Amino acid sequence: MNDESSMEIAFFGSSLVSAYWNGAATYYRGIIRALSEHGHKVTFYEPDAYDRQKHRDIPDPDWAEVVVYEVDDGTGELERMLEEARSADLVVKASGVGAFDEFLEREVPNLKDGQTRVVFWDVDAPATLDRMGEDPDDPFREQVPRYDAVFTYGGGEPVIDGYETFGAKRCVPIYNALDPQTHHPTEPVDKFTSDLSFLGNRLPDREERVEEFFLKPAAELPRHKFLLGGSGWDDKEMPSNIDYLGHVYTPDHNAFNCSARAVLNISRESMARYGFSPATRVFEAAGAGACLITDAWEGIDMFLEPGKEVLVAERGADVARMVRGLDDDRAARIGQAAKRRVLSEHTYHHRAKQIEEILEN
Repeated sequence: MNDESSMEIAFFGSSLVSAYWNGAATYYRGIIRALSEHGHKVTFYEPDAYDRQKHRDIPDPDWAEVVVYEVDDGTGELERMLEEARSADLVVKASGVGAFDEFLEREVPNLKDGQTRVVFWDVDAPATLDRMGEDPDDPFREQVPRYDAVFTYGGGEPVIDGYETFGAKRCVPIYNALDPQTHHPTEPVDKFTSDLSFLGNRLPDREERVEEFFLKPAAELPRHKFLLGGSGWDDKEMPSNIDYLGHVYTPDHNAFNCSARAVLNISRESMARYGFSPATRVFEAAGAGACLITDAWEGIDMFLEPGKEVLVAERGADVARMVRGLDDDRAARIGQAAKRRVLSEHTYHHRAKQIEEILEN
């Protein structure tokens, strides 16, 4: 798009300034920064919820206006935010805002007119589709056809087919990617050194897979050092060779990724089942030049070449075998190959261009 076609975008999401219990933060930041650098103006509306404002890891950025609204006194303040958004060219309602989601999903389509388009942006499409499929009374079912389009964090054809079944006019995956200004190689830090590191919050549909792909390999390799970052694991029983860090703030992610011999990605169960859903951690690690081991899911080869740019494990025993056999030289080769690939094909500028092309058609 040129300057004449730059957009005013109103974006209702969970949080742009805090990654605390907010796995979508990196994705939002990458997409929105790239859209800003392409000449679009974004106002991001986020609730003061889940103590995220107390755990900010970036100040208000210069590439977006951040508006924080209170949630304790009902929807009054949010209704004023919606009225402000009425003048935008594009209004986005993201999934999982964390406050008044059902209200926003119902009200945002009411802003649609000849100038303003409305998009539902699903950062957890497999879970949303499963939820709607299991509950014929799910209120979002009747809202899906009211949006001009559904964008998703990933999911490929299975997610596209699922959303079209529920009446979506158009469904397009906008995959995770790399923001090289944020995630890049840095010097190792002693407190983050390990043979294998994993970063992820404790969630119900991830925990069993963490047990299989991280805790079991650690138990099998007692002489190797494992490192766990993320919220919610405080009371989880785990082998003594796992050091638990708690929440790792975004500015520490590069050091976390660059200090380990290998970094592990573990998909949530629903995302692994649908496939084509690379997590932000995949691109963060690749952008830092880290050697990535990922659990197996369909579509990984769209993003990284198994064996050359990423190591793929079908089960925990494969992770243990890979960690046991990995030396520094091979880890470095894999990490550098991954970095080259994502810089050439999978940055958020690639995604911003894709969004522009979709909205032009």
